[in-house]
Order: sequence, then structure tokens, then C-alpha cells
Amino acid sequence: MFKFVHISLLLFGALFQTGARAESVLFLNPGSTQEAFWVSYSQFMQAAAHDLGIDLQILYSQRQPELTLAQARIALQGPNRPEYLVFVNEQYVAPQILRLAENSGVKLFMVNAALTPDQQALVGERNDRIGSLVPNDEEGGYLMMKELIRLHPPTPAAEPIEVLAFSGLKVTPSAQLRERGMQRALAEHPQMRLRQLVYSGWTQERAYEQAKQLFARYPKVSLVWSANDEMAFGAMRAYAETGKVPGKDALFSAINTSPAALQALVDGRLSALVGGHFTLGGWALVELHDVEQGVDLNHYGGRDRQIPLLQLIDKAHARQMLAMGTSPDYGVNFRKLSAKGQPASYRYPFTLQTLMR
Repeated sequence: MFKFVHISLLLFGALFQTGARAESVLFLNPGSTQEAFWVSYSQFMQAAAHDLGIDLQILYSQRQPELTLAQARIALQGPNRPEYLVFVNEQYVAPQILRLAENSGVKLFMVNAALTPDQQALVGERNDRIGSLVPNDEEGGYLMMKELIRLHPPTPAAEPIEVLAFSGLKVTPSAQLRERGMQRALAEHPQMRLRQLVYSGWTQERAYEQAKQLFARYPKVSLVWSANDEMAFGAMRAYAETGKVPGKDALFSAINTSPAALQALVDGRLSALVGGHFTLGGWALVELHDVEQGVDLNHYGGRDRQIPLLQLIDKAHARQMLAMGTSPDYGVNFRKLSAKGQPASYRYPFTLQTLMR
């Protein structure tokens, strides 16, 4: 562990040895370079940065919060500081990063998971914290469960419909919110029976090992809810090993629009897919670019906003997004999304539809 952290920090120092220039941005990616979601997230940010003329650097922490904090410490207290630091409140590291940022001169922007109410009360208002963008995680979990229920074949009212759920990490706000949405959907349908919810750490292998035991324990399960695509794939692999067919004998769902998830939806192995939040980092760069141009985000929907990025993806959208993946700029003119010079009624069009025009 120490060796990996040490190498990562040496590489980080090399990134900024030339010194930060105007509109330099560092994104602390909490994920792994092996995770399709976080790689696609970075790719969308890079497309936005290229279009906007932003000097963007990205560091992955491989889901190690201690590495995130080490990277933040060098970024905020070292000699070559970026103008903006973009980060995620993954595993609730935000207050520690805010403490490291005091008097650093670096402007802070949070994506995906912002301060919790308790954290906000603790840290108070900060002039260096210029904003945040988070997705509708609770609604995403709800929409996915509702779609599974809608697609389930009719059964006698007295017969329960058995459900399994695979979530990420207990200490991840997005996992908690998605679970809350799932539970809200289940509460609206008394026939549903959640047999077990397990935490698979967002990984395929962990979900696979858990699912092998769960499908043996609950052979009548017919709906499987997963808080990301990797866990869904692990559960589907275990289910197929029982001799049953995902998408036919049981319906599976996932969040994320990785090529593999989109193809699984097209093929019918996934029955419900929710996605769109891989764009958050790119949209954040549009706002940072506007701040640099003197735009007051409070005039255009507020500096801290939740946006309805997570939506159900149908097969037509999936095919379109698979084709779009071959375009390095995603077909988006990020400069045209700017609020500069717009009337106060303008709202940033940060939706999947912006990509699909």
C-alpha cells in the first residue's frame, strides 16, 4: 500500500512541476482505472476541457480515501497548486479536504457527492468553495426498482415477488441514496419482498461471490437490483451458473452507461438500466469556466445543485450511446452551454438529451 501511494504522489508532483497556469483544474477521481464508470467520467471531462481550453489533470485514488487525502494535501499545500480542485465527498473525505484547503488560494468544487447537512453545519460557509453538482441518486434507485416491478410478469396477488439488492459501500453517499430510492419503490408495492441487501463494494467479483450464496438461499428470486453495472454483471454471472437465464428467468437492473451495460440492455440480459451521471465532471468544468469569466452561478440556478441526470435508458438510447462512444468530443459543443451573457432565466442544459441531439 505504501509503495503504491508513494509512486502515485511522485507522479502527481511531476504533473505540476511546470507550475499551474490560468484555469488549471485538478480532479481527484475516487475510482479505479479499472472501473468503466470512472474512466468514462474522466474521458467526458477531458472532452469538455479540450473544448473549453482548460488545463485538466486527473488523479485516481483507486478507492483509497487515504490516497485521495494525500493527493489533496500536495495539491493544496505544495508549491505548484491548481487554480481549481474538483473532488468527490467519497467516504466522507470532504471536511478533511476543506481543512487542507484553508488559505491555499485554491478554489474548490464538489461533484457527485457534496457535503452532508451535518458536514455543512460543521464547516460552515467558505469563500473558496464555489459550488457543487450532484445527481439525483435517490430518484435513480427508485426509477430502476419501479422499472423492474413494471416489467415483472403478472403473478397472483397473494404470491410474493422476491427481490435481491446489491449495493456499493455503506460509507458512500450515492449508495445510501440509491438504496433509499429502492426502498421507497418497494414500499409502494406490498407484494414485493426484499429477501436481502448486501454490500459488494461496487465490484463484480464481490457481487459474484455473494450472489452464488444468495441464489442458493433464495431460489425463487425474480428481481435483482444493483447499484452499479459491475455488481449487476457479477450477480448475472452467478445466476447463469445456476442454469437460469438473466433477463428471462429473473430480471436484472443496473446503474451506469458503460458499453458493456448498454450492450447488455440491447441484448436483453439487463432489463432496466439507469445512467447519465458520468457527465457530471464535464458539466462542472462548464461552470468553472464560467466562474473564470466572471459569471455568478447564483444567478443561474444556484451554486449548489442537484440535477436530474439519472434516467431510464431504453434500447434505442442504448444503441445511440454505443455509437456516440466512438466520438472523442461526444458531439457536444461545451462552449455553447455557457451562461455568460444569458438572461437570469437561463438554466444550464445539463442532461443526457444534450448529448443525444
